[in-house]
Amino acid sequence: MDFLVSVIVPVYNAEKFIEKAIHSALVLKEVGEVIVVNDGSTDNSLALINKIQKNDERVKIYHHEQNRNKGRAASRNLGIIKSVNNYIAFLDADDYYLENRFVNENAFFAENHEIDGVYSNIGVHFYRDSLIGEQNQLEITGVSEEILSEELFEMLLSCRKGYFSIDGLTVKKSVFDKTGLFLDELLVAEDTDLFYKMALLCNLKTGIIDKPVAMRGVHENNIFNQADVYSIYRPLMYELLTSWMLKKKIHISKVDMLLNRMWIFRYRQNYTLLNEILYYFQFFFMNPALIFTQLSIKYFPIVRLRQKLFPYIFP
Repeated sequence: MDFLVSVIVPVYNAEKFIEKAIHSALVLKEVGEVIVVNDGSTDNSLALINKIQKNDERVKIYHHEQNRNKGRAASRNLGIIKSVNNYIAFLDADDYYLENRFVNENAFFAENHEIDGVYSNIGVHFYRDSLIGEQNQLEITGVSEEILSEELFEMLLSCRKGYFSIDGLTVKKSVFDKTGLFLDELLVAEDTDLFYKMALLCNLKTGIIDKPVAMRGVHENNIFNQADVYSIYRPLMYELLTSWMLKKKIHISKVDMLLNRMWIFRYRQNYTLLNEILYYFQFFFMNPALIFTQLSIKYFPIVRLRQKLFPYIFP
């Protein structure tokens, strides 16, 4: 299988960055096509993309019906559906690849045909003045050491060894037959949701982690700075992922790990006990497969509260 990559770039009003992003992919010999999904941009992004396409036929441009803005998940999904190569990589419109982006991945896939994907670390490029400590904190984003594939879900969930970015991920297109596509319901955390699914069902290998293979652009309009948006969609991601895991018959121990992480998240939101009890009944009603398991008792709010206050009495 030839190693040619379809790079998927969702674009919404990214005229300041999009040329750099696309060119960083086109200079790489492993890139078979750059699929740009214009997500209803109202600035000069489309004109810039059209200009690049005239000079390189590998650039493919797609739009949603009626040029609607449908978000990153739907845009990446459209790109996956339209892709023609056996390998998929992603690039956000305000980020860019480095020259070593796919060198390691090519070797890994050639050496081991059982590998479904490779994830490498990324760096940061500031388009604004960096705040105190940001340069060191974001110099390398990713995992801190090699992680065994069978341990990846737990490690990503706990962040004990870090996490990886979508700009550093390369997967076989066949992966999406196992996991499904990105969830349109999630405005953010849609990539995290898919990472968890890949970690549960696929054989992912740690790639380059001592230096970046791509650079994340940091500027005033980054969505990852919007904590209020994440506070809404992260719990929704946990809920949808729980239902997906039950449908896929993922081992109950893995479901337990996810529910524990969800409970910690909700605990930090300082909901009242009554609110938690009501949420508990709604959540388990929506996931009846959990009702007759030990998890229905373990995560009853009063039990969890006791475990938090008296961990030695209620292990």
